[in-house]
Amino acid sequence: MAKSSSLNVRVVEGRALPAKDVSGSSDPYCLVKVDDEVVARTATVWRSLGPFWGEEYTVHLPLDFHQLAFYVLDEDTVGHDDIIGKISLSREAITADPRGIDSWINLSRVDPDAEVQGEICLSVQMLEDGRGRCLRCHVLQARDLAPRDISGTSDPFARVFWGSQSLETSTIKKTRFPHWDEVLELREMPGAPSPLRVELWDWDMVGKNDFLGMVEFSPKTLQQKPPNGWFRLLPFPRAEEDSGRNLGALRVKVRLIEDRVLPSQCYQPLVELLMESVLGPAEEDTASPLALLEELTLGDCRQDLATKLVKLFLGRGLAGPFLDYLTRREVARTMDPNTLFRSNSLASKSMEQFMKLVGMPYLHEVLKPMISRVFEEKKYMELDPCKMDLGRTRRISFKGAPSEEQMRETSLGLLTGYLGPIVDAIVGSVGRCPPAMRLAFKQLHRRVKERFPEPEHQDVKYLAISGFLFLRFFAPAILTPKLFDLRDQHADPQTSRSLLLLAKAVQSIGNLGQQLGQGKELWMAPLHPFLLQSVSRVRDFLDRLVDVDGDEEAGVPARALFPPSAIVREGYLLKRKEEPAGLATRFAFKKRYVWLSGETLSFSKSPEWQTRHSIPVSHIRAVERVDEGAFQLPHVMQVVTQDGAGALHTTYLQCKNVNELNQWLSALRKASAPNPDKLAACHPGAFRSARWTCCLQAERSAAGCSRTHSAVTLGDWSDPLDPDAEAQTVYRQLLLGRDQLRLKLLEDSNMDTALEADTGACPEVLARQRAAAARLLEVLADLDRAHEEFQQQERGKAALGPLGP
Repeated sequence: MAKSSSLNVRVVEGRALPAKDVSGSSDPYCLVKVDDEVVARTATVWRSLGPFWGEEYTVHLPLDFHQLAFYVLDEDTVGHDDIIGKISLSREAITADPRGIDSWINLSRVDPDAEVQGEICLSVQMLEDGRGRCLRCHVLQARDLAPRDISGTSDPFARVFWGSQSLETSTIKKTRFPHWDEVLELREMPGAPSPLRVELWDWDMVGKNDFLGMVEFSPKTLQQKPPNGWFRLLPFPRAEEDSGRNLGALRVKVRLIEDRVLPSQCYQPLVELLMESVLGPAEEDTASPLALLEELTLGDCRQDLATKLVKLFLGRGLAGPFLDYLTRREVARTMDPNTLFRSNSLASKSMEQFMKLVGMPYLHEVLKPMISRVFEEKKYMELDPCKMDLGRTRRISFKGAPSEEQMRETSLGLLTGYLGPIVDAIVGSVGRCPPAMRLAFKQLHRRVKERFPEPEHQDVKYLAISGFLFLRFFAPAILTPKLFDLRDQHADPQTSRSLLLLAKAVQSIGNLGQQLGQGKELWMAPLHPFLLQSVSRVRDFLDRLVDVDGDEEAGVPARALFPPSAIVREGYLLKRKEEPAGLATRFAFKKRYVWLSGETLSFSKSPEWQTRHSIPVSHIRAVERVDEGAFQLPHVMQVVTQDGAGALHTTYLQCKNVNELNQWLSALRKASAPNPDKLAACHPGAFRSARWTCCLQAERSAAGCSRTHSAVTLGDWSDPLDPDAEAQTVYRQLLLGRDQLRLKLLEDSNMDTALEADTGACPEVLARQRAAAARLLEVLADLDRAHEEFQQQERGKAALGPLGP
């Protein structure tokens, strides 16, 4: 049985933050950290004491993580960023409520003595001789200690306390990964049994030593099971202090999802029920198990369920029938064509998630060139007279401020200059649209046309498709490119406004111009001629889009969302030359264009360059961050590979910022996830001057000194298919509605009349619903038993204890 763990994290907003700038404001951003790994950085909100971020992340984690922390900092474009405050949430605090955390939390002062990380390896023995009892503490090594010196390292030593006695190890200079291998012996003194405490300190020549962390073991533990292994360092225990009202507060949403995923055969009955639902006759749509699941799912859970169902059916080659089934149900219960797919129903959410899962490379191909151009050119565009900054041109020109009309004409020219290529790229993309998307739109087109055949509703079949493709795919991607992986950073305020204008225009085109001039934004009128001219091109595009032969091949399992050769990430990075000789560190990194697919990691001087150097993804054994002190450079990662002879090789790559670093780490770890013989540890430094910069070992082949983080990835559209985990999510959702199933659909048959009056369903439909509910409840009971059996096996293994040290 596998276990999975993921955190859904949303950094919503801050309030009442302290002013850090001379202007009386701050430029805040937030770092999200899991244990010692920074997993995300929000955008900087300039000149704000109440910033709104609204950024959401899904972080896949190892099961043994301990703490989630949020650090709010003030960005300083000249010196070091100032830390405003932090929030720390333990695993226990996050899991205390199954619904997670959604609240304002006061920021706390960042106390250096509480900022501890890393682990220490100890072996303790309790010995007894003629002189009494003796404690022998073998202090072997520590890893991933907090950097306390300006060089990004520490000078650590250990101090061991037992009763009134204490001893110290030697100090090892300039490392976060010290190897002591020293044995300290302490004699028991008269009195009550004492705990063992081991503290780590950073030695300072001037001033007081800095605390690095501690571990403590009770007398009972020392007697019954003396410590032997790795132990996580903890801060000094202290009374809970006030959270710092003068530091402001942060609103966060956090939910931890932990699942025990059973073997595939356990989920087979549930999966078969769901598959039968979409393959059954249309007249049974309202009484299928999938229909019951839809009714039991609340709005806030629909997006997650929709994603899992789409991936589950994609894996079975049945995404087309699944979407068609939901479309039939949605269309059948829609009376007014103007409200079709306007709600957040399971049908709407499933089609939206389907486009993101299947169509993201297509979206990038169509939109990325123009989005990049908008970001790079940073042109000022504004049509709303209430928002126009007429003095802006005066600041960059000697011609004086333009009139409002001149500003409008200039902005109109710029907007159409961007919109023209965007519309051209979209309407010219029929051949690049994934066949699965085209087939789904073809089915949607047919169902809507059959439901609303009247002449006055002839545009409904177009609006149904463009409502998804333009309003829920292209326009949101233009508005927030970072959320669709089109950019690594959020836009600045000026670029964000330009993107908003472009997104509004694309949305109007997707609405086929039906609402032009009817809303409050009459200032968009200068764009109307261009938009109306584009509408006919969009209709023609949609006709060609659904003109596709063949049907999706049903029942053929898909092992991945994309072929292995598909590019999942690309862009410029700095690559370190292999074993540079005589070069300064900074000059050893050269700019290279990098492609990552499921098969290879490739490098070239530019995207157009014909010669490429490639590393097979199957050779990757670890993908990890590199300490800044290794090359005196930030945002460096390493890709450790193994050749056919078993030798390890390391490629160092530098990213532009922490977000780009996290995205590349995540993509590489996902691509290499199936690889065997992954490294459990590696060196976060570099081998320079005949030793490792991290642990100071002199052998290049020395074992890694830091644990790898292969399980830490960011959830996104490129996540691999996992049918068992997806079925487990469906099971978990059904558990939430099990009581509702029993109450509403398994009542005494005498209630049929009342149910018929309430729902408008005939007795035959009610009988089929009751039968479907009974089958679902039976499947749930079987899965309950399977989970309980596996938990009993785990408890039995835990009771036996480890077989060795």
